[in-house]
Amino acid sequence: MVEELKFLFFMIKGSSRKILYWAGGAAFLLLVAGGIIGYCFYSWIYAPSLVNTTEEKVYFYIPTGSEYGSVLHDLDTLGWLKKTKSFDWVARKKKYPDFVKPGRYELFRGMSNDSLVNLLRSGKQSEIELVFNTMRTLEYLAQVVGEQIEADSSSLISLFKDTSRMEVLGFSPESWTGIFIPNTYRFFWNTNADQFIERMKIEYEKYWSGSRDSICRANGMTRNEVMALAAIVQGETFKVDEMPRVAGVYMNRLKKGMKLQADPTVIFAVDDPNLKRVLKKHLKVDSPYNTYKYAGLPPGPIRIPSIQAIDACLNYESHKYIYFCAKEDFSGYHSFASGYTEHLRNARRYQRALNQRNIY
Repeated sequence: MVEELKFLFFMIKGSSRKILYWAGGAAFLLLVAGGIIGYCFYSWIYAPSLVNTTEEKVYFYIPTGSEYGSVLHDLDTLGWLKKTKSFDWVARKKKYPDFVKPGRYELFRGMSNDSLVNLLRSGKQSEIELVFNTMRTLEYLAQVVGEQIEADSSSLISLFKDTSRMEVLGFSPESWTGIFIPNTYRFFWNTNADQFIERMKIEYEKYWSGSRDSICRANGMTRNEVMALAAIVQGETFKVDEMPRVAGVYMNRLKKGMKLQADPTVIFAVDDPNLKRVLKKHLKVDSPYNTYKYAGLPPGPIRIPSIQAIDACLNYESHKYIYFCAKEDFSGYHSFASGYTEHLRNARRYQRALNQRNIY
């Protein structure tokens, strides 16, 4: 009986050792499996995910009205993510599909899914620097602006021609061009046409407030008159250092009651921007913008003038010049004269230069 008990004891002891051995092995396997799963979760959430870009930073655009499916599709199509499925898993865990926000987002190579989802979910987009300068038509302005913000050129030009909107903002069709002050502005990419116009009105008032309005009144002019003159000056020269002198010529003519006789207004009146030489037949066109036919400034700007041209008209050069014409060296500068005889000599030199180049 004693021997049988000893045998049973050793059997139980052996089984316990086996149980402990297998339990230890199972625990180790569970630990390893947990580590693997934990690593997978960590890599899915926190490890670098935005790795397939050649640039250190890239910009991702989410159009207004986009849903999560289109965002995921766009990211997958771009191929920037290491694994789109892991991004999708993190995005859904963070409920990003319920918080999709439009905009332009600056993404950096090496971003994790966690930081990427947090950024997109927050709506903290990167601003753009919207730039436009002097230009002849609102159609071209719409094209330039439409290439930089979400609003397309068709929606912009439609609003640009909305006379009721002009009136609400305090402009007429003739003065409307003056609301657009060329500069570099910071915008959110998902700006629509209406928001763009509202911003232009704010910038217009900001530009004129203070000293410019005071100078404008001291010169006996309205904002629209200054803009109309600046557009002519812009049409005459792109040489910034010469603009105040050209503006001074036209101010002298206005003070003397002379017709401005500005070629850019004739080109605007005949609607031929490619016209290289103004002829007598062009001077006969019946238009309030033809300053050879009608005295004073035209009804409004013939183009969007640059800030330099506007400021040149506000701070025009005081001199006695009444006439000017392009230099015969085609440098872009002009010859100025206070008397008509001197002006004719300058003009003949330029005309001979045109003839030599077969410009008729």
